[in-house]
Amino acid sequence: MARGRAAAWAALGPLLWGCALALQGGMLYPRESPSRERKSLDGLWRFRADFSDTRRRGFEEQWYRRPLRESGPTLDMPVPSSFNDISQDWRLRHFVGWVWYEREVTLPERWTQDLRTRVVLRIGSAHSYAIVTLTSSTTRDCSGLCFCTRHPPPTSMTSPSPPACSKTVPWSLLPPAGLVNYQISVKRGSQFELEVRLLDAENKVVAAGTGTQGQLKVPGANLWWPYLMHELPAYLYSLEVRLTAQTSVGPVSDFYTLPVGIRTVAVTESQFLINGKPFYFHGVNKHEDSDIRGKGFDWPLLVKDFNLLLWLGANAFRTSHYPYAEEVLQMCDRYGIVVIDECPAVGLVLPQHFSNTSMNHHMRVMEELVRRDKNHPAVVMWSVANEPASSLESAGYYFKMVITHTKALDPSRPVTFVTNSNYAADKGAPYVDVICVNSYYSWYHDYGHLELIQLQLGTQFENWYKTYHKPIIQSEYGAETIVGFHQDPPLMFSEEYQKALLEQYHLGLDEKRGKYVVGELIWNFADFMTNQTPQRVLGNKKGIFTRQRQPKAAAFLLRERYWKIANETRYPHSAAKSQCLENSPFT
Repeated sequence: MARGRAAAWAALGPLLWGCALALQGGMLYPRESPSRERKSLDGLWRFRADFSDTRRRGFEEQWYRRPLRESGPTLDMPVPSSFNDISQDWRLRHFVGWVWYEREVTLPERWTQDLRTRVVLRIGSAHSYAIVTLTSSTTRDCSGLCFCTRHPPPTSMTSPSPPACSKTVPWSLLPPAGLVNYQISVKRGSQFELEVRLLDAENKVVAAGTGTQGQLKVPGANLWWPYLMHELPAYLYSLEVRLTAQTSVGPVSDFYTLPVGIRTVAVTESQFLINGKPFYFHGVNKHEDSDIRGKGFDWPLLVKDFNLLLWLGANAFRTSHYPYAEEVLQMCDRYGIVVIDECPAVGLVLPQHFSNTSMNHHMRVMEELVRRDKNHPAVVMWSVANEPASSLESAGYYFKMVITHTKALDPSRPVTFVTNSNYAADKGAPYVDVICVNSYYSWYHDYGHLELIQLQLGTQFENWYKTYHKPIIQSEYGAETIVGFHQDPPLMFSEEYQKALLEQYHLGLDEKRGKYVVGELIWNFADFMTNQTPQRVLGNKKGIFTRQRQPKAAAFLLRERYWKIANETRYPHSAAKSQCLENSPFT
């Protein structure tokens, strides 16, 4: 990427306006307000899997037309959760096919009797494909990439009619002020007034506007900084919107508040910049996975994970390999954890995966991802794929189009994909802003030969940089470790081997850190479950924490490194309250 790109991205106002126009519509995250109520539908649902040979018995017998219990035996199933991990029925452990959930819900009387109240059913996610029925009538089909897996809870939500249905809030800097550009689309109706206020963390109004679109100027803005990059990281404002509409029964008001962070992102040929300062990613790759819950969203688990990230000194993670629950990104906004937001395009390895049909679907998926996550300051880069067969000739045009489309949707953020192809053969690399490369030296290649890592890693970095002159992130590296296995000299699968492998990678990373390597993300934050294979011992064991979130020896090694890097790269604007290992609340 040319050095002039950073300067172009600094003038974000007109660029981001195009982003706002390109992404109208969408549903706001359900937040309660004086005009909105929220009723969570999580809890115990009736559940039944269709074990018939065709997996279509439920449709043929129309199970949706009567209580599910009348169709046959049902189970109690907690929502959210992964049904595979709940039952003692071995058939459900790897079941593929239609499963049926049922829940009877009683709505508050005021929701149904007040004609001005609009009731919305919101499904947090759909795994592959879902059909929702309400009072025996199909209301909507939902589909996504077949490898998308998330399980946030469903909710019902009320709002006045017409409601404010979507907001795009790009941000930029115009020293010494911050700029917040907003665009609000309204569901139905044309006779309404919109008032917009921006409040600081002390709940003081710092800017105000009217109308469906505009720009708020914030003198002396507090910027959103990543964790460990500033003494006041993750500063959030609150954007309050009040809509007043004239209806047949009189004026109706709707209120919605959106957390907003003000920050910029830019990329040069050797640096990743946040608010004009070089940023180094020292973090992890994750999975939405844990014992019993599977991929089901769980607040205690989420808070535990963030406490571990802070303890570790991690400042970033990638949502490998799918969009995470919106609550995860909200926590990242609040804690200053930087996110590489990845779509569920994993497994694109066959020629047919790069067809026009696949490309058009991929573009729609990116539209959904950008529309949902565009207002999160923690999200600094989009990833359009993980380990695709980018050496195929057809991959060049495919990624050129998908990346160009993503940039048109959101010109404010860089775009990448994560590659494991050879630097000379990768057809998609010319179109990314940052090179993200996965390599597993001394694990999948030359296993056991730790002495080769520094040479191989140095050669890898030099080849990629000489070819493309773009900043590089080591987006995956690691080794499987079974907790409690010890061997010295180190042997594979022992805790000593994982530590030794990481140490050799770190020596290689340090040779290029500060030159053009701008980050390192360990694979993985925690052990996670996979399909049964002879190579997996109860799942993938590359985590530095166990699936139960207990540290392996490598976690302490990585913690020492990340805090060392954080203190080395601290900037003068935050030196007054510089933290170190001794005085950090997370040591």
